[in-house]
Amino acid sequence: MSGAAQLAQSLVAGDRRALSKAITLVESSLEADRQTARELLSHLTEPKATFRIGVTGVPGAGKSTLIDGLGLAAVAAGKRVAVLAVDPSSRQSGGSVLGDKTRMTQLSSVPSAFVRPSPTRGVLGGTAARTREVILLCEAAGYDVIFVETVGVGQSEERVASMVDCVLLVLLAGAGDELSSMKRGVLEAADLIAFNKADAGPAQAVQNEAASLRASLSISRPGDMPPVLAASALEGAGVGELWAALLQQHAEAEQHGALARRRLAQRRSWFESALEEALLAAFANSPDLALAKAAAEYAVDAGIVSPVEAAQRLADQAIPGQRS
Repeated sequence: MSGAAQLAQSLVAGDRRALSKAITLVESSLEADRQTARELLSHLTEPKATFRIGVTGVPGAGKSTLIDGLGLAAVAAGKRVAVLAVDPSSRQSGGSVLGDKTRMTQLSSVPSAFVRPSPTRGVLGGTAARTREVILLCEAAGYDVIFVETVGVGQSEERVASMVDCVLLVLLAGAGDELSSMKRGVLEAADLIAFNKADAGPAQAVQNEAASLRASLSISRPGDMPPVLAASALEGAGVGELWAALLQQHAEAEQHGALARRRLAQRRSWFESALEEALLAAFANSPDLALAKAAAEYAVDAGIVSPVEAAQRLADQAIPGQRS
């Protein structure tokens, strides 16, 4: 039995150390590790009865604390919970603070929960480079509720929607400018919206803010308006109701076939990303193609050919006879 097969066996058996080792393996950029990671993933099948929740919103909205409360509610319902917390990486050093785990103190200490911070390493869209793979690893290890906490820049968080069953957008109660700073795509991707830190201001003001957003969404998303709730993760108020709303959204999506369609679209999206990565790797690993790519880059830099034409010529060289 190969090392990847043994690791897969331990992973499916619920070995937490095997899960940590597997995640480190799939996040590695070394070619030898990439090959082993591909073999590992080939031994795993995608579980059907899991719930993937993406949690996004601007920094300071209390996403980590809210996930802490929601995760405890899931554990109380008999679920095994995994949290993938994505932290931004430094452009200079490539390092990350990875401090989300410290803000999930209660959930981190629960045996049936697994909290793993991951760096973005330059990947845009609020998620890490291997988030899809890590989700699959956690599910194979027996975790049936997966939270994916995005970086939270409020600008390009739509990418997480291609990985999860439900997107929870967390807004900061009392911060009116926060909503205007977000791109419309983030609001359109949200399946459920929660105003957190409702304890920070008058309850009526928070309710008015939520009502105002509902009115706006009724115009921009008629017939598809997500629920808008208020909660205080710090005090625990409204967290139970928010968890119940998430479960209801998931049940309705499953009942109407939306969940199956979403998972299918996610697999296709993953395939497209993997194909693009494989093609780029093929260029890097082939001396002839690498030289041709360098020559094409020089021609573009010198203004001899346009970037579009250079790319097409390179594709023709990689796949002869593709252009009629």
